Amino acid sequence: MTARVEQIREERSCSDCVRTLSILLYWCGAQAAISEREIHDLARTGPDLKAKTVCQFLRDQGILLQDPNLHRAIDLTWIDTTLAALPENLADEVGQWVKALRSRGRHEGEARGYDAIRPYLASLQPVLTAWAEAAVLSLREITRHHVDAAVDGQSGRARRQLALGLRSLFRTLKRERVVFRDPAQHLRVGSPTGIPKPVPSDLLANALRQTKTPLGRLILVLAAVHAVPVHELRTILTCDLDLARGTLVICRGLRWHTLHLEELTHQIAADWLDYRHRRWPASANPRLIVSQRSALDPDHPAVGKTLLRDNVPQGLTLVGRLRQDRILTEAAETADPLRLMRLFGITEKTAMHYVTTAHPERTAKLPR
Repeated sequence: MTARVEQIREERSCSDCVRTLSILLYWCGAQAAISEREIHDLARTGPDLKAKTVCQFLRDQGILLQDPNLHRAIDLTWIDTTLAALPENLADEVGQWVKALRSRGRHEGEARGYDAIRPYLASLQPVLTAWAEAAVLSLREITRHHVDAAVDGQSGRARRQLALGLRSLFRTLKRERVVFRDPAQHLRVGSPTGIPKPVPSDLLANALRQTKTPLGRLILVLAAVHAVPVHELRTILTCDLDLARGTLVICRGLRWHTLHLEELTHQIAADWLDYRHRRWPASANPRLIVSQRSALDPDHPAVGKTLLRDNVPQGLTLVGRLRQDRILTEAAETADPLRLMRLFGITEKTAMHYVTTAHPERTAKLPR
């Protein structure tokens, strides 16, 4: 049934593209190059008109007049628009934070993508706007009281994201010598106790049986068995998976982490590759996980996070539950932080946190 629905959607999308192309050629002809901006303007006039696929087709035919402004990263455009809405001095300071995260500051480091910076800035935007309306001229004026007031009333994921954003903003700007102190240094992130919580065994046991699609099963085993975070699931390449050797290599910044696949994950990965090849035999997207839209897209985009969440049974989340439960289970079995670091590619601090949580009796009497 799912395959049939996807087929109908593809046929409908193809019909919309043909309709868009017919209108363009009727009004503009095929003798001269067609402006990319005009195609996007036309697509906005009706829900059954498509711009991106038509532009890709005309580009391949050599009759597309490209508009560079349309090819700027969506996340970069959003960040620039958000900064432009702030007062000049605040915008300059926040802009230096963005540059530092992009490894363009005083200290070199791992450069973050604009798609990773945008969620932080999105959580900070209401706070920065409120500070600007309160006549705050510079982030140097912000005190611990301002930070506490900003997170007061927030809870759950919203509070965690805001606390992470505030800590990143002031820690980075202090390192860049833009501010003199870090008023967000005291903020706690996550739950008040910071203790990882396991997934109920019955819920996890039924998850694989409930997941019917090859993609859903692959996402589930990589998250629940190998603790692969969601942002890495989106960027894994097909060439990183070696079924002959039973390994999956994941790039983590400047490091490479190798997963050794057990029988279950190996079989599910092979099933997904077989389905992927049969479903989209002409796909040139190098990413391991593709969707109906990304498989045949010449720009080879990564799948969205929503697609990954929708393929996991309700009651489970990729980052907050499955990955956390897997590391916590291993910590309870081995109590060896070095093993956790080798298996999951986590830092020493994170490994010790999980070991301490799994075996509180070993550190209960340590002086504080």
